[in-house]
Amino acid sequence: MMPHPIAAKTEAEMAPAPGLRDLPNPDPAAGLRAYRDERAACLRADRRRWSNYRRYRASTRREVAPDYLPIKLDIENVSRCNFRCTMCSVSQWPKGRRAGDMTVDAFKALIDTQSGLVEIKLQGMGEPLMQRDPYFEMIRYARARRIWVRTTTNGSLLHLNDHIAKLVAADPNEVQISIDGATADVYEAIRRGSVFDRVTRNVADLNAAFAAAGKTRTKMWTVVQHANAHQLADLVHLAASLGFKSQVFSLEMVDWGLESWRAANNAVTVTDDLDPVELRALVERGRELGVRVQFWHTTEKYSTSSPADLCPWPFERAFIGSDGRIVPCCTIGNPDVMEIAGNGGSMKEVWFGEAFAEFRRAHLMGRIPKACRSCYV
Repeated sequence: MMPHPIAAKTEAEMAPAPGLRDLPNPDPAAGLRAYRDERAACLRADRRRWSNYRRYRASTRREVAPDYLPIKLDIENVSRCNFRCTMCSVSQWPKGRRAGDMTVDAFKALIDTQSGLVEIKLQGMGEPLMQRDPYFEMIRYARARRIWVRTTTNGSLLHLNDHIAKLVAADPNEVQISIDGATADVYEAIRRGSVFDRVTRNVADLNAAFAAAGKTRTKMWTVVQHANAHQLADLVHLAASLGFKSQVFSLEMVDWGLESWRAANNAVTVTDDLDPVELRALVERGRELGVRVQFWHTTEKYSTSSPADLCPWPFERAFIGSDGRIVPCCTIGNPDVMEIAGNGGSMKEVWFGEAFAEFRRAHLMGRIPKACRSCYV
């Protein structure tokens, strides 16, 4: 008797075809164990931080009025950039600048009053190395308190003013470097104002310096779009040649909370055209080259169907602009688009204030603010 055709299929054949959600997601450049060990050390270093973290963990993390301080912050040291990237709203700012730089004193005061912090991202809409030495002092100050520090750079200024040695010595936990093309023509067309050969030399030197110090800190980050989608395999090879151990392909094009940018970036988004099988092959090719290939994507949007499906940002973190103004998240990144006003108060006062409570309440009641809607179903 012949077996039923379905019964005759193997388990592998019966499994659903792999999708974008099945691709590996980013983990810290130094690995999850290093990340967890550093968090444990951070919590041990300050009893106030440990107490705050316990309250955070014990909560539903969906309260209108939380009884804990944020555990993470995005802190923008500069809101100016030397590039005019095609997918970034900074390209439309006058002279690529929104506001003045954050001072070291303001940064230190923020860190000192935010006793719940276990992690920060030190970068916002600008290129942080444009600030020079104050930037490195900020990293050192946070790291001295065992706060996990992640930062991002376009790599164009690393060769100046001994920046590489200073960055390695400051010892951030992760340095994300944006490289969106495997060749000069593609890279420079996306990262307008850049010089591909200069950036790649800088990045290779930075990776060599971290390696000589016995540290794994860097991650190559590529925003996948129409102009570079044909170069994904080449980008993995480029990452290996530059000394990266980690490469992330971002499959997400954000809109900065603006309809005009939603339309512009939708026009060059290729996520729906990507073949998950081919992307999986990049993971295998990376493994052969010693590069961990991962993918950042939001294939499932946030939803108002239940509190658990809401964006977590309002309940655990925020974005602070270089001028101290508070923004809901890095996807918006600009207080001129949306600001959680606090009448000039500190981050602590704003976090526990009515404006932030109303922002959380709107999410919990399904009244998603206009600037946030592109992240929701």
